[in-house]
Amino acid sequence: MKIAPTRIANFQHQRRFLSAVTAVLTSSFISQLVWPFIENKAAFAETSAYCQLSKEDVNQKEDLRRAALSGKSESQQAYFAVLNKHAREIAQCRQKTWPQTQAVWLRLYPCDVRPGEVDRVLDNIVNKGYNEVYIEAFYDGQVLLPVADNPTVWPSVLRNPGYEKYDLLEKAIAKGKQRGLKVYTWLFTMNFGYTYSQRPDRQQNLALNGQNQTSLTIIKDATINDDFGEVPGNQAFIDPYSPQARQDYTLLVNQIVKRRPQGMLFDYIRYLRGFGPASVATKVQDLWIYGPASQQMLLQRANNQQGRDLIQRYLTKGFINTNDVQAVVKQYPNEREPLWQGRIPQAVPVATPASRRQNDASKVASQTPATKSPNTANPTPKPTPKPPLPDTGILQKDLWQLSVAHAVQGILDFFGVATRPAQSLGIPVGAVFFPDANKKINQGGYDSRLQPWDSFPAAVEFHAMSYGNCGNVSCIVPQVERVVSLAPPGAKIIPAIAGDWGKSVKNRPSLEIQMQAIRSATPQINAVSHFSWGWQEPEDERARQTCRF
Repeated sequence: MKIAPTRIANFQHQRRFLSAVTAVLTSSFISQLVWPFIENKAAFAETSAYCQLSKEDVNQKEDLRRAALSGKSESQQAYFAVLNKHAREIAQCRQKTWPQTQAVWLRLYPCDVRPGEVDRVLDNIVNKGYNEVYIEAFYDGQVLLPVADNPTVWPSVLRNPGYEKYDLLEKAIAKGKQRGLKVYTWLFTMNFGYTYSQRPDRQQNLALNGQNQTSLTIIKDATINDDFGEVPGNQAFIDPYSPQARQDYTLLVNQIVKRRPQGMLFDYIRYLRGFGPASVATKVQDLWIYGPASQQMLLQRANNQQGRDLIQRYLTKGFINTNDVQAVVKQYPNEREPLWQGRIPQAVPVATPASRRQNDASKVASQTPATKSPNTANPTPKPTPKPPLPDTGILQKDLWQLSVAHAVQGILDFFGVATRPAQSLGIPVGAVFFPDANKKINQGGYDSRLQPWDSFPAAVEFHAMSYGNCGNVSCIVPQVERVVSLAPPGAKIIPAIAGDWGKSVKNRPSLEIQMQAIRSATPQINAVSHFSWGWQEPEDERARQTCRF
């Protein structure tokens, strides 16, 4: 009798599965007897130069995963045993293989609640030799919290009826740990998303520039950063000085912290990058400091009334002139000059010995020669000279520097607020940033993102998005080198590179080529992350995004 091909395939699948179960169960039963004698030996699984598991091991584990879905105890034990086995093997391999930390960025979707789906995705991540995974927990104005336990102002990612209590993030963290993965959560920071911007009670928290535009209403390139999963219409940046925005974000972070991730990464610690000429901030109206809270804080940086008035005029008009300076000096005559934080007062003229001798001679000359008595005629008093008017050009330059520093300080302060809940519990935190987003450009201009990563504290991890796309590594390695040269001493630098294994993607070399170049140029780096899992498995990513369940 001729057997149908599908039956042959099923028979082969069952035979492979039964062999795998037997092998793993036997191993698990005797492990307590033999493991002490072999734990220090090399890993049994075949691994590549980057600790990737062999195809045979991958197939065996997938068969066991599918069998475990039946709920049978012996099938689940066999599956868990191979998970533990692979976790040990990857850990041993990574200890002796560069880089010792190899991470990947992962976004989860509602479809991932399907039975065994998160297991399958995380198994595949382990199969490729990763020992860390960064799970996106807050992005595009939605949060990876169950509807029934989401006190934040953002909607939940998973909103399907019947899954109100399903905690996808908590389950993913637990399953990652079960596989030996160190699980971080990855969050947008100053980009609160479109849903936040549509709340009538949160409009005052949005960042504004000098044209009264938000990051949603400003003209920008519709394709900017589309490669990295960013949706331009979802980029709603907030005023980092807004107390309410800080409270909203702190509540969000506290909810993520409750799930006990092993680290937290904060992305979008910056302002929006403008399009074309607007990508460079050259005047105060370009800065995102016109929100009510930011303006109020900037005015409070004045050290006297002249300074406060001049700052207000500068914000309103975008410049000051001599008439403005004369007006504030006249209005507050008891103050010598406008002052604000960081501005050094002009030196007060001090009488010199020569001037004192001249004054003494004048007194002698005013006495009569015959009697040496004071002259009865009182000399006409000279009017007290007015202090010179402060230089308008210098004041305007100082006001520009004050405004830029104020915008930057807002970012640093908000980052400090964002990381505090995790740091208070000893959870490592990291900053995600673009290496060139802190640059000065031409004379007095700045990258409009104003991302002050070189001022981040050395205690945080530095996740540098080294995403240069020039067809080779010549625009990638310099980004990593720049971070190494400017980061605080002792900082842990973890370059994030974009691409796929074994092939070029979107004008970038393979991950292997990029990693080899980074290792050669900066051998002190021993941790690298890959953006993103969706780039490596694009078809699977689309299926996970669009399934119906």
